[in-house]
Amino acid sequence: MEKLGYIIWNPDLNAFGFIRWYSLCWLVGLVLAYLCVKRLYRQQGISDEKFEPLFVYCFVGILVGARLGHCIFYEPDYFLTSWRHMVEMIIPIRFDNDGGWHFTGYEGLASHGGTIGLIVALLLYVKRIKVGMLTVLDNIAIATPITACFIRIGNLMNSEIIGKPTDMPWAFVFERVDLLPRHPGQLYEAMAYSVLFFIGWAIYKRKQEKVGSGFFFGLCLAFIFTARFFIEYTKEVQEAFEASLPLDMGQLLSIPFIVIGVFFIVKSRK
Repeated sequence: MEKLGYIIWNPDLNAFGFIRWYSLCWLVGLVLAYLCVKRLYRQQGISDEKFEPLFVYCFVGILVGARLGHCIFYEPDYFLTSWRHMVEMIIPIRFDNDGGWHFTGYEGLASHGGTIGLIVALLLYVKRIKVGMLTVLDNIAIATPITACFIRIGNLMNSEIIGKPTDMPWAFVFERVDLLPRHPGQLYEAMAYSVLFFIGWAIYKRKQEKVGSGFFFGLCLAFIFTARFFIEYTKEVQEAFEASLPLDMGQLLSIPFIVIGVFFIVKSRK
């Protein structure tokens, strides 16, 4: 296909010459969510002492969950076949055939696993800090979309999770991958999540009393994973085994979260 008119995409992997764009986007997203939830806690009269441990719980839960989710959902044939590969699930290294090893960073993080890890971490946080579970889930849900948005921007900077070939005028040519114009699936998701963030914040400003009902938690799950389900149709499968499935792994994993989200929205109205 003729590349003229498409967006040619091949940015440097490092921002400012020393930090990976992906790492920077994760950091920015987490900091913005941290500031958001801190403001929400203060508006709701929840003390700083109860807020401060929250960031550590969320960070560890998301990172561990996202990493294990990728390894178990997308590459089980590799990571679950030997103890050396299981070690690579936790420690960001790869063992070499000669007995050595090299640092890789966490190459592979799954949003579905990150969501599960976050919820588990919040359950532990609530048990220790004694704050209402639905109050915590709703506050986190208001802030989560901004983090999800920046993570997908990080994927875009990495030229990963690319879309299927298209002739749409806004197609990206990911030169690090090939010379075909493709859907920028990462950008579609980032835009959807940013819209959800502003919708959630607008509803909160008008209906603050909904915090603690589970409404914002349900809205976040239902919106994010419904968007993810349909955007998956524009994306290439991440692993070869998905090509034989009627729905890809991202869609299959999204369905339970959509159902849970709708359940909490309905429950919050009673």
